[in-house]
Amino acid sequence: MSISIRHISKSFGEQRALDDVSAEIGEGRIVGLLGPNGAGKSTLMKIATGYVRADGGSVSVCGQDIEADPVGVRRLIGYLPEHNPLYLDMYVREYLGMVAGMYGKSDVGGRVDELVEMTGLTPEAHKKIGALSKGYRQRVGISQALVGDPLVVILDEPTTGLDPNQIVEIRELIRSLAKQRTVVLSTHIMQEVEAVCDDIIIIDHGHIKAQGPADMVVGMVSGGQTVEVEFVRGPDVEELRKAVGADKVSVVGPRTVSLSAKAAEADMRPLVFEYAVRTGNALLRLQQMNADIETLFHRLTQERL
Repeated sequence: MSISIRHISKSFGEQRALDDVSAEIGEGRIVGLLGPNGAGKSTLMKIATGYVRADGGSVSVCGQDIEADPVGVRRLIGYLPEHNPLYLDMYVREYLGMVAGMYGKSDVGGRVDELVEMTGLTPEAHKKIGALSKGYRQRVGISQALVGDPLVVILDEPTTGLDPNQIVEIRELIRSLAKQRTVVLSTHIMQEVEAVCDDIIIIDHGHIKAQGPADMVVGMVSGGQTVEVEFVRGPDVEELRKAVGADKVSVVGPRTVSLSAKAAEADMRPLVFEYAVRTGNALLRLQQMNADIETLFHRLTQERL
């Protein structure tokens, strides 16, 4: 595992920010840390980077315990905080060169050139950071997170406040980063998770509500399966329901029906194929219709709404 979080708790005064949180983040995955504002996302990220100490529990990154070797763990991590801390009066290359020097890079200029190209900063690299759009400032922030060539990159709300075009560009950049490293990003934007994440961790009131591969989590929490099926000719609805073990059949069109089963482990698709073969009623379309991430998010955090 790239990151192993075990029984982490953290309080700020009377406020319990995290309560016995455990999570496993696999190598080479893009993981979305999803939750409402104030759910504990940023606190968990700060603990995982060693920026904030937990009250209890442990965190290891690539097998190294953050309490036993905090400096060693920080060398493995690149971090972009929610509020991107940049020196606005510095030029892009000047700033990245300063950060590279802090990391002790022998070829500072070469590393800066690599980062500028990797993050798409080339057209703006000659400017002061204060003259950049927010989208390009985020690219500078991501660049500084990559200076040390980390195995894990943690991005806190990386697309907040960006326009639609900038959001698409940053998402593409995040996807490219994951080819060689693990990426963890926090967000409360459902489309963000659907667009870029392999896995999701949903957190609310300092508790993990669900975690795992996005499609698996959605399927398990939605409590069953819904499939929409189009045949060559309209099926016998009751016969079909019994054949596939559906709890409910809804007629969507002259040749199309929606089948729903409540059992979480149900998979009606093989049974639909068997029914089609047995009755000689060929399939034109078979589509699984699991609840989407937005529905899942609202269901798990509804006490906040």
